[in-house]
Amino acid sequence: MATADFAIVGSGAIGSIIGAHLARAGHTVVMLARAHRAQQIEQRGLQITGLATFSQQVRALTEPSALRSAEVLIVATKTHATEAALAPLRGAAVGAAFSIQNGLMKNDQLSDVFGRDRVLGSLADTSGELLPSGEVLFTRNANIYVGELEGGLSPRARRIAGTIDASGVRSTAAADIESLEWSKFAAWAAMMVLSVTTRARTWEYATDPGAALVMARLVREVGQLADARQVRLSDQPVLPVESICRGSEAQAVAAICRVGLALKSSAPEHRMSSLHDLSAGRPLEIEETLGHAVRMAQQCNLSVPLLSSCYPLAAAIDRVRG
Repeated sequence: MATADFAIVGSGAIGSIIGAHLARAGHTVVMLARAHRAQQIEQRGLQITGLATFSQQVRALTEPSALRSAEVLIVATKTHATEAALAPLRGAAVGAAFSIQNGLMKNDQLSDVFGRDRVLGSLADTSGELLPSGEVLFTRNANIYVGELEGGLSPRARRIAGTIDASGVRSTAAADIESLEWSKFAAWAAMMVLSVTTRARTWEYATDPGAALVMARLVREVGQLADARQVRLSDQPVLPVESICRGSEAQAVAAICRVGLALKSSAPEHRMSSLHDLSAGRPLEIEETLGHAVRMAQQCNLSVPLLSSCYPLAAAIDRVRG
C-alpha cells in the first residue's frame, strides 16, 4: 500500500511536469499510471525538457486501489478516463483533491467520490507535450489556479498553491475559481474546435479573421450559458473571455487576433493538446466537454447553434480521422 504527500492520477504531460517538480522539491509523489507509462517512469524517471531539463525518480502505481492515502490528489487524466480512474480510489484517505482537466464535469465527479468538502476547483494555464520517448516537453509555465468551490481564499488553497509554485510550476490560490474555470472552458472550447478542424498551430488560426470570428461566437455562446447559470466570467485565463462576451463582435475578433499575435511571438510552436491527441491517434475529449455544455444548454432551454453544430463535428473528426 502506498502513501504520499501528492498522488497524481494521470502521467501525461501536465501530470508529469507537476509530479517531477514536486518530487524534486522533496515531496513524496506517487504517479498513478498505465502499464507502459509506469514502466517508462520506473526505468527512467520523469524526464522533463524544454523550460526545465531534469530527470526525477518517482514511484509509479499501475493499480490505483494500492493508494492508501494522500494529502493531496491531483487528477490530470483526459476527461473520458475520469470515472474509471476514480472508482478504485473510493477507499483512499484523501485530504484534498482537485482536477486540472478540461470541461465542467470534473468537480462533481470528484465530489461524488471524496465528498464536496474535500474538493477544490482548479485549472491549468500551463502546457506540455508527452513525447513518444517518454520525455515531456515543458512549453508554457503560466499558472495553475487552485481555489475553494464556494469562493474565497482558504489556508489550504494557499498552502497547496504555494507548495506547487515553490517547486517551480507557477501556481496561485484564486478566490473566484468558478469564474476562472468557466472562463477557461469558454476559451478552451473555441480553441479546441479550431485546433482539430484546421490542424494548425494556435497562433495561425487565432490571427486569421475568419477563424477568430468562429472562436468569438463559440466563446459568446458559452458566455450565454454561464449567464444562465449565474456565473460571472473573467478576462484572466488564456483569452479575454469577459470582454469577448460583452463587447461587439468586431471587438471580440480583434481581441482574439491580439492574443494570436502574442502567441506567435511567445509560443510560435504551441498546439492544443487536442491536436496532439488527434495526431497521435488518441481519443479526443468530446462528451465531457462540448457534449456536456450542449446538454446543460438544453436543460436551460438555451439556444447555442454553433456549439451544437461543432459538438457533433468534433465527434465525427474523432471517429473519422485521416
